[in-house]
Amino acid sequence: MTGSGSVSADAAALPPYRFADGVLTLQLHVQPGAARSGWAGRHGASALKLRLAAPAVEGKANRACVDYLAAAAGVPRSAVRILRGERSRDKLVRIAPLSNDQFRELQRQWQG
Repeated sequence: MTGSGSVSADAAALPPYRFADGVLTLQLHVQPGAARSGWAGRHGASALKLRLAAPAVEGKANRACVDYLAAAAGVPRSAVRILRGERSRDKLVRIAPLSNDQFRELQRQWQG
């Protein structure tokens, strides 16, 4: 048994994304109202952090999130869907279809 509040090594090693058969799912922690939009590394062990210049009012941050991910991945907006977390900073996002090359480019961007 692990100590109080600790995470097992296996759980900590899980990536904040899954890519298979042209479908990418991303676990994101979004920071709306930032000075500029862009990747900001990891948020804990289980999410990627994405800063957005848009405020978190009237769906503006969600639209900015979809716009940013579509542009970064080189896909149309219709290929990006927020599956969970529309009213939260923690979001599960799906991008599909996505080629292997598009995935590698997006991965290169978030790894900085």
